[in-house]
Amino acid sequence: MELAQYIVMNTSLGMDKGKLCAQCAHAVISVLDKVDEETINEWKNEGMKKIVLKVTSTQELVELFEKVKKKLPCVLITDAGKTQIKAGSKTCFACGPIEESEGEKYFSHLKLL
Repeated sequence: MELAQYIVMNTSLGMDKGKLCAQCAHAVISVLDKVDEETINEWKNEGMKKIVLKVTSTQELVELFEKVKKKLPCVLITDAGKTQIKAGSKTCFACGPIEESEGEKYFSHLKLL
């Protein structure tokens, strides 16, 4: 079984690279609370693969999150507004780690960041 974490970034907010990386980190850590320990350990042993994808609007991000969260362990990140972007901005979401074959069902239409 090949496991991967999927991270979907909202590129419409104009975040610089550092901000984008920080939001991604919030997502990948937060979602682990929704995944069983056995899966996390297996994913770690496989090298902790991550696939970072992009959407071009908040609407697209939220709509995809709402669809995916019904089936997969996911967390949506909302910014506190302390630095570059407005409070309440939806920056990204992360899913998994999950089987790549499962992730492809939901994310294959997206482009890599």
